[in-house]
Amino acid sequence: MKLISLSAHFDGQSIQLDEPYKLEPNIKLIVTVLPEQLAEREAWLWLSRHQLNNAYSQDDYYPTNAIKTLNPDYAGS
Repeated sequence: MKLISLSAHFDGQSIQLDEPYKLEPNIKLIVTVLPEQLAEREAWLWLSRHQLNNAYSQDDYYPTNAIKTLNPDYAGS
């Protein structure tokens, strides 16, 4: 059987798959418990912020002559 990741949740008594998937009896599983604050949406938002912070810093300097199309409404142009 190939390696596959399945979404699931704990209903207070047992682990329930979020989508149906046929499993063989006694098949070995690895269960990873995700912290509440890192739910899928929060994890994507954190990753986005983290990658933007890696891409840009407060020390970045972009001279106005590097701008291809000036914005006439911007006070610095």
